[in-house]
Amino acid sequence: MYRRGDQGWIEVICGPMFSGKSEELIRRVTRSKIARVPVQTFKPALDTRFAKAEVVSHSLLSVTAEPVPDSFTLLKMIDDVTEVVGIDEGQFFDDRIIEVAERLAKSGKQVIVAGLDLDYLGRPFEPIPTLCTRSEYVTKMLAVCHRCGAPAAFTQRIIKSDDLVVLGATDAYEARCRNCYDPEEPEQPRLGMDR
Repeated sequence: MYRRGDQGWIEVICGPMFSGKSEELIRRVTRSKIARVPVQTFKPALDTRFAKAEVVSHSLLSVTAEPVPDSFTLLKMIDDVTEVVGIDEGQFFDDRIIEVAERLAKSGKQVIVAGLDLDYLGRPFEPIPTLCTRSEYVTKMLAVCHRCGAPAAFTQRIIKSDDLVVLGATDAYEARCRNCYDPEEPEQPRLGMDR
């Protein structure tokens, strides 16, 4: 029978924007906290969209999180007693997050990473795809297409920018299904809520 501390593993929650990745991460770490399991949650320091020291979902659920500039700093901040490590916006960490997650799992910790698996051009958004191949559990989340309501696996940028990372939410991105997604269109009109 499994006992806490016997073994660690890696879980990845991935998908497009607005699919509930952060909400699922919050649910999992909160469930561990309720069970009195020692938990630490982290987020990249550059993500200040909703709060500086919290992971906040688009539905406004939240959990306290420590902002960190990089994977190495995250690793140094792990307490010995911590059994569950939650990491939000994993795509914004350097590639060393893969090594850090594996090291934590080998030390007996449950590591849960949420992040985008594709960028706005539909390309693999590292390090999440590689982390998926190294994890025991992968949950692929789908959003609802902002255009037609179908299952959406893509993130459509609706503002003009060639930068890979543009922090934003509904003002800069929409979730899109395969048929409505168009990475070639550089800027798209935002749909109103009155459709």
